[in-house]
Amino acid sequence: MSARILDGKSISQDMREELKEQTDQLSRQGVVPGLGVLLVGDDPASRSYVTAKEKACEQVGIHSDEKRLPADAGREQILGIVEEYNNDDRIHGILVQLPLPDSSMEAEVIIAVDPSKDVDGFHPVNIGRMLMGEDAFLSCTPHGILHILKRSGIATKGAHAVIVGRSNIVGRPLANMLTQKNDMGNATVTLCHTATGDLSYFTKQGDIVIAAAGRPNTITADMVKDGAAVIDVGVNRVEDADSAKGYRLMGDVDFESVREKASAITPVPGGVGPMTITMLLYNTILSARKFMDGNR
Repeated sequence: MSARILDGKSISQDMREELKEQTDQLSRQGVVPGLGVLLVGDDPASRSYVTAKEKACEQVGIHSDEKRLPADAGREQILGIVEEYNNDDRIHGILVQLPLPDSSMEAEVIIAVDPSKDVDGFHPVNIGRMLMGEDAFLSCTPHGILHILKRSGIATKGAHAVIVGRSNIVGRPLANMLTQKNDMGNATVTLCHTATGDLSYFTKQGDIVIAAAGRPNTITADMVKDGAAVIDVGVNRVEDADSAKGYRLMGDVDFESVREKASAITPVPGGVGPMTITMLLYNTILSARKFMDGNR
């Protein structure tokens, strides 16, 4: 058996075509969805990610406004731009690219974002609403995973999903989303982490295994049962002398061995990554629609 490849890039493109239709409709009604982007410092990975997001905005018809600050920018400068975006009716979503050079400011900056424009889904208000099953902006990566599963015909209802990784960005919100009583949830969830003893004991029980540990080859073939669906969230740079860049990207899953046991698997790159940006666009358009309807 060789697993079906879950092509996140293709799913993402289908969704972006749908989102383009929605932005066209909103524009005809006088509202152009707008995303405000703040990049502090010049980290190459962050810069590349912001550029990709801006290109995606252009693709679906979202207005993108980018502001950049030097790495040594102070608290007042950063919060000042956040407040500017909060008060700008042309901006429906705010993205503060993380990590910040000074990580000690991150919590304060996240809280400063207007929850009605928190399209990353990181604000405590949105997290609380998500936990209670209320209307909220959902964190982009876990929400994207749910769409991969749904659009690939992989049922979550009644399934046992095993998540490896407990970050606030992926593992924890995903665990909650999968247990919600809706058509992308209704799963039984086991959340594993670095203190889990005998990790394979749990992963071998999973109908769906989601690897979000941030470490290459965390999940190997002997750790999954035959026919499991495997979602690889990891993006790890490993040295590769044969690559022009000197490195290659690997996920958290030993792809070549696991694909021989799994029924479906996401590749790295081209799996979860494209969906993260797409869900940011999704949330921005949702926010614009709420603004138009006066539901903020």
